[in-house]
Amino acid sequence: MTGKDVPGLMEAKDSIPAGTKINVTFLGNEDLEMRVAAANAVRESGFVPVPHISARRLSSRAQLEEFLSRLQDVGATESVFVVGGDPATPEGPYEDSYDVIRTGLLRDYGVKEVSIAGYPEGHPDISNEVLWRALEEKSLSLTQQNLKATILTQFAFDTDPVLEWIGQVRARGIDSTIRIGTPGPAGIKRLLGFARRFGIGANAMIVKKYGFSLTNLMGTAGPDTFVTDLSAMLAEAPAPEGAKSGPVKLHFYTFGGLLATADWAREYVRAQS
Repeated sequence: MTGKDVPGLMEAKDSIPAGTKINVTFLGNEDLEMRVAAANAVRESGFVPVPHISARRLSSRAQLEEFLSRLQDVGATESVFVVGGDPATPEGPYEDSYDVIRTGLLRDYGVKEVSIAGYPEGHPDISNEVLWRALEEKSLSLTQQNLKATILTQFAFDTDPVLEWIGQVRARGIDSTIRIGTPGPAGIKRLLGFARRFGIGANAMIVKKYGFSLTNLMGTAGPDTFVTDLSAMLAEAPAPEGAKSGPVKLHFYTFGGLLATADWAREYVRAQS
């Protein structure tokens, strides 16, 4: 959710299981008060807030400390997601999320778990070599600081590169929980727009496998097939490269809204039982 989505959270809270982790974004058009208020609303509703810390949007170390301090005041620092962020040029001293992690400040403000980004289909502006090196460096730094690491991935439409990527993570000796990103139900045009923005593969064959067609963009699509197929693939065989898949969970991108995603998840679980 964003800082503007508190009304949507109130609408959806009775449909979301208590203790669910809910990420709170760090957008350039929102201020400190909005971010903190959103994180506090998540906690007060019985969920676990996961505030984003956008490294390249931070203008100074003092701003980082102010943000962490305010989050700590409302009990929202136990779990955070540290990400590089969108600006092409950093607004302050932090080039990427690793720069924030290695400051050592996170533990000082009560952080116990740090989510870091994973990219099963790569990143449009960053080479795979750099992505893998960054994942290894961040994982090692968090281990050395006695902080729990979780890898939270960009969303995907295709299970095959996701499964292959999980195997590559494990082959590098990284055994953190991986939360695979998948969109909750949303309009097809909206899904494709986000896919183009983030460099997600969305050709005709891939989206058909996911469950919709590029020739009919008027409807909505949910992750039923993706989640079912990925679950089966993880259960049937170890990940590639001879490594076991290890702990793998889901992270829902609520492009269609919190309530729609929560209702979908509840119905999906009911259908599997």
